[in-house]
Amino acid sequence: MPCQPARARELLKAGKAAVYRRYPFTIILMERAGGDTQPVEVKLDPGSQTTGVAVVVEGQRGKRVVCASEISHRGAVVKDHLDQRRNARRSRRSRHTRYWAARFRNRQRSEGWLPPSLVSRVQNNVTWVQRLSRLCPVSKVSMELVKFDTQIMQNPENSGVEYQQGTLTGYEVREYLLDKWDRCCAYCGKTDTPLEVEHIHPRSRGGSDRVSNLTLACHDCNQRKGAQTAAEFGHPQVQAQAKLPLKDAAAVNTTRWALHCRLCETGLPVEVGTGGRTKFNRVTQGYAKAHWIDAACVGRSGAAVYIAPTHLPLIIQATGRGSRQMCRVDQFGFPRTAAKAAHRVHGFQTGDLVQAVVPSGKKLGTHQGRVAVRTSGSFNITTHAGTIQGISHRHCTLVQRVDGYTYSPSQKGARRIPPQI
Repeated sequence: MPCQPARARELLKAGKAAVYRRYPFTIILMERAGGDTQPVEVKLDPGSQTTGVAVVVEGQRGKRVVCASEISHRGAVVKDHLDQRRNARRSRRSRHTRYWAARFRNRQRSEGWLPPSLVSRVQNNVTWVQRLSRLCPVSKVSMELVKFDTQIMQNPENSGVEYQQGTLTGYEVREYLLDKWDRCCAYCGKTDTPLEVEHIHPRSRGGSDRVSNLTLACHDCNQRKGAQTAAEFGHPQVQAQAKLPLKDAAAVNTTRWALHCRLCETGLPVEVGTGGRTKFNRVTQGYAKAHWIDAACVGRSGAAVYIAPTHLPLIIQATGRGSRQMCRVDQFGFPRTAAKAAHRVHGFQTGDLVQAVVPSGKKLGTHQGRVAVRTSGSFNITTHAGTIQGISHRHCTLVQRVDGYTYSPSQKGARRIPPQI
């Protein structure tokens, strides 16, 4: 059952409890089991890049946040890895080197299929709901089930046939841009000169071809801008005037029901709420904008939740659980290393959080960080100060097994703001 930090320190100092898990910090009682518990609710604010998580306990004094975190997803990393693998595969086929022929007709996507980058986001959320359910008596799950209407976000005034057929149906994009930007260069204001269609956020850096990311520029400004964004080029007003790309909105819109179904499969009651309700609850209670604070304010149950002004969330970064590749490849897509070796050496695995106490020598002292194992038994430990090489496994003590995530404390607490209605 979640308790206050002061109570946890008291139990640890008296020897009545022991550390069960370091991140999130969990203790286990040594002398008794069971006891009275209160309803515990895990609340989620799913996002495309970051998900806010809050554990809320309902006691005699009302609801309060006892644990909070922000999970950073690795969807972009997953997509980059898949792109690299696809490019290497196509390169081998185009050179007619040894490789199986393409078998596109043999594959069939299952119902409800999602791209791996989106599956990664859904699995991260479900994983942490299941972990928290094993660490405390969770009785309910609450999530923000946001429906992003991409048509309304792109053009709030469209309706009827235009709404059904999409943006700018029957209207040339170039003519639309000429009217939108007053037939002049968006950067220098030059008129009566040939204008070029230009990406506000460059395609080389992930920009899209949507109308909201296009503008007009003269040839000289287009060349000087290069691969910079409009803000980096010194014209933030152009970026503010144009509408934001909808890539993140599409990711949330695509995964919202998949996440809801996965949470329902846990057997716990699932409460849903809208983004407008979340914002109303947060502003009414005077809390600052943050992912984990939005999570605490999700749904009807988020109307009255106490958050300590000094509460700090745990920052969680998804790193994956190793690579499925049997070996690394060279620039041509062929193996360049041997097959994978044993994962564990002397009971340790690369990525484990360890503490090394070196009694003598150049590396004298106590070092704590992530370990990189070697078959020789001489490990490397990466700490906040840097990487320390050549530490024997005999000096290492396991703190926490690698679990596909890295952890760091937040430096910014919950700042209160005046209520705004």
